[in-house]
Parts: sequence; structure tokens; C-alpha cells
Amino acid sequence: MDQSFLLMLSNLLHLQNHLDPTTSLLSTTPTTSPSSPSSLLTSTSAAPLLFFTIASVLSYLAHSSPKSTPSTSTPPPPTSSTTSEFSVSAFRALSTERIWSMETHLRDAHWRSLYGLSYPVFTTVVEKLKPYIALSNLSLPSDYAVAMVLSRLAHGHSAKTLATRYSLEPYLVSKITNMVTRLLATKLYPEFIKIPVSRSRLHDTTQAFQELTSLPNVCGAIDGAPVRLRKLPSQTPNPSIYVNRHGHPSVQLQVVADHKKIFWDVCVKAPGGFDDAAHFRDSLLYNRLTSGDIVWDKVMNVRGHPVRPYIVGDWCYPLLSFLLTPFSWNGSGTPAQNTFDEALMKGRKVVEEAIGLLKGRWRILQELNVDLNHAPQTIVACCVLHNLCQIAKEPEPELWKEPEESGSPPRVLESEKSYYYFGESLRQALADDLYQRLSSSR
Repeated sequence: MDQSFLLMLSNLLHLQNHLDPTTSLLSTTPTTSPSSPSSLLTSTSAAPLLFFTIASVLSYLAHSSPKSTPSTSTPPPPTSSTTSEFSVSAFRALSTERIWSMETHLRDAHWRSLYGLSYPVFTTVVEKLKPYIALSNLSLPSDYAVAMVLSRLAHGHSAKTLATRYSLEPYLVSKITNMVTRLLATKLYPEFIKIPVSRSRLHDTTQAFQELTSLPNVCGAIDGAPVRLRKLPSQTPNPSIYVNRHGHPSVQLQVVADHKKIFWDVCVKAPGGFDDAAHFRDSLLYNRLTSGDIVWDKVMNVRGHPVRPYIVGDWCYPLLSFLLTPFSWNGSGTPAQNTFDEALMKGRKVVEEAIGLLKGRWRILQELNVDLNHAPQTIVACCVLHNLCQIAKEPEPELWKEPEESGSPPRVLESEKSYYYFGESLRQALADDLYQRLSSSR
């Protein structure tokens, strides 16, 4: 029986002895026999009745109340809260409530830290992708899915890391990543990556390059960069062709950028073991330029040479009428040729910085952790996002530094000889003209 109940019962017995006149302490002949329930029942006093009434109530309470025993079980493990930092509800609270209570620059800085771009640019991406995502019957909200993928592209997270963070299965994270990057690379590419063929854009681009380099009619700068792969699938056929000159598995990225570091052509078709010239010759841009499919109307005359818009690249590319490269890589040419090379490399620096911005802003490209089959669309998607950020004048992150270029000039193909000879004479005319103009202005 409960110890506290026994104590109360003992106290009541003492109280009864005090209340019963037959056993009163004032009696001169106290009883010597102990009190028993039967003797109490035969008492003529009202005290026994009071005692048993109270005792019955206490007994009932003692047996009907729950036993309070010390708990030795451990508390249940905490469960994932629906209001966690990366849940749909938390994202909705951030994007629809908290975001408007912040000052604009703080809001955009916070959004960039999470998703790589400001809130207005983010909403632009979502609005353009939403109709296509709706067709996929995705169970997650469109803006939430886009935010998750942008977080992965901006921070380089693996699918497994995001799966843990967002309480999803890794395969689902990969599926959503593939869907969003595919839409960026196909649906938004034509809108945000365009060759400058319109008269106004072509004029602005060539004018800006001329102010930068003093060379007329430059419309872009071309360069290539390896995008390192975290690993190759074990069953990849001929894996050695993916190993670049630095010893890492990679795929090749080729871009052409304008003076604003905006890409107007992107190509991802070659494994990392291919050189820049081979990749360029396999690109759609090369085929369009050699076939005359791209026609730029802006023609200038320099020392009797008709100069159409052209792009500039380093010595790893072939010299062609529409792609001019330096005379030498070590300054071993004539004064006019060396002056031309310095001017050309100023223009080429634009694309070098554009690639540095691309990899600095979308850090997944520093070590790509997607399936090899989805690597090209992921890289192109990041290029589309890069252009969106440049157009919106987003703050530029710290540049990712690529290793120094190396290699000898590529040989001229038989099919390129006419383009090469015209490019050679054009380059010399531009070099002589530039040297004369600069010399006369001193």
C-alpha cells in the first residue's frame, strides 16, 4: 500500500483516539487493549463513523489516482520539423513575408548568398520556367524547385547533400536538377544567348571593343576552359580522352563573350582531352561561319582590305578570316605585330574574365558532380544564368582563376587554307594600321 496513505491512516487513528470519549486521555481508567476495527464498530461514539468515512474517501483516492513513478525512459528523438530552414513552409515565409520586411540591398544580398542571384532575377527565372515545370506534374512548387537547383549550382552541393537538407530522396534531387537545367539550356538559351546580328547591338559591341583595343570591328572574344568532373562513371568507354592537360577528368567548354562579359555563343561538345582548336572546329559556330550562314553587314575598309566583324582568340585557335589570333606568344614579332598582339589580348581578356565570373558565381562548375550525360546541359544552364546576372548588372563575385594557357598553334586544315590566307593578310593590315595610328598620336 502507498506509504503516504498509511501515514494518513495512522494519523486518523490517533485522531479517533482523541475524539472517542471512552478512550479519552481525561479518563482515569485508560483501556489496555488495543483498538481493533471490530471494537470501533461497536463503539457508541460518533468518532468511529467519522474516521471510517474519511478513511474510505482517502482509500478511494489512493487507488484511483495514477501512480507517479520516476520515468527512466529516454525522451523520443527529435523529428524533422515542417518549419525547418529548408522546408516549403520556411521558403514560402521567406519569399512572401520576410523578404518584404528587409531593405532592398539586404534582401538581394541574402538571396544571392542562398541562390547565387538577387530576388528580382530569381523571380524572372521562375516566371519563365514555371509554364514548363507545370507540365512535369512535379509535386513541389515551381519556385521551391528552382530555388533548390540554384542552391546546388551556386554552392556546388551534391545531390546527396541536398537530399539530406531538403528531406528528399537523392534520386528526386537529381531528377529535379536535370529538369531545371535542361529547361534553362533549351528554353531560355535562345532568349539570353544570341549572336549579335542586329545592327544596333553589333554597332554597340564593335564600338566598345574598339574603345578597349583600338582595333576596328571586333565583335567578340573566344576561349575554352575545362570543366572538371568529380568522377567518371566506371563504365565510361575510353576514359583517357576526358583527361585534360592538367591530369583531371573534364569536359571542354567553349564560349564567345562580348565587351560586357555576356556570352553570345556556348558550346560543350568535347571531352577534356581535346584541344581548343579541335573543339572549335566541331562546333556549330565554326560550321555557320565557314558556310556563310552568319552574315554581318558592318564592313570597314582598312588599307584596301574589307574588314567584316571578327572574333579574337589566343594562339591555341587557328588563324582565319573571321578569327584573328596573335602573331606570337612571346613578343618575338615586329614592333607593329607586337603592338597588335597587345591590343588583341586586351580584347581576349574579356572572355577570360567572363569564364572566371561564370565559375566564381556557379561553383558547381569548379568540380561538376552530376552524371556525365547531364554535364553539358548543366554547364550551358550556368552560362544562361551568368548572362541573366550580367544583363541585370548583378555584383561580380571573385574571379575563378584558370591555369595559364599553353600549347603550340594548331596546323591549318586543307579546307581552311583560303580563310587562313585572307586572315593572315587582314591581320597584317590591321597591325600596320594600328601601329601607324598610335605612332602618329604620340
